Amino acid sequence: MVGTQLKWDEYATAWARLHGGFDPRAAAPVVRAWLRFAYHIGYVLGRLRVGPNPVTVVGVLLCVCVPVFAVQPGDGPFLGALFVLLAGVADSVDGAVAVVTARTTRLGYVYDSVADRLGEAAWLVAFWLVGAPGALVAAAGALSWLHEYVRARAVSAGMREIGAVTVGERPTRVSVALGGLLVAGLAGLIEPDLAAGTITMATAVWVLLAGFGLGQLLAAVRRALLEAG
Repeated sequence: MVGTQLKWDEYATAWARLHGGFDPRAAAPVVRAWLRFAYHIGYVLGRLRVGPNPVTVVGVLLCVCVPVFAVQPGDGPFLGALFVLLAGVADSVDGAVAVVTARTTRLGYVYDSVADRLGEAAWLVAFWLVGAPGALVAAAGALSWLHEYVRARAVSAGMREIGAVTVGERPTRVSVALGGLLVAGLAGLIEPDLAAGTITMATAVWVLLAGFGLGQLLAAVRRALLEAG
């Protein structure tokens, strides 16, 4: 209901409970600003009685648009980057709507996780279409999927906290997808053939960060589960 929507401090406390105790009020300034931005949009949507699931669906549709537009001649990569940005906003806002209106559910969490994986797959398809090697794209997707799978299995095994905030988290993937397409678009304006090489480098960065992040997570999971006994 509109009258029961959470204020920022209440929202931050509730958000932290759902994210392994990570308090958004203690986050870095950029992260804190992004989360407050998502909160304000979520608050408005909550007052308009928009639920989190429709926002999740919109986010997936925006992700599907990324490869469709990224391969268009000329400004294609720029349009792809724009849709990555919009999808990233939707990804933050759907959770904000759920928390601010006290409508978080286990099923909604599953939907959101599936939507995230589908979205990232669409971004990597865009990388491949712009010119990144298929094997490198597949490695990026596999490492990112494994990162999330390890965390989910660790929670099932008894890990009660987030484990570690690694360099391979979802915000990093959003940043690499956004930055990679933007730089590829700029390179393509200079010389069309440069776009493929640039997006290949962006994919390599994704792989390196995902691999290093997976290592960080595995170390944190091992430590947490050993301490848990």
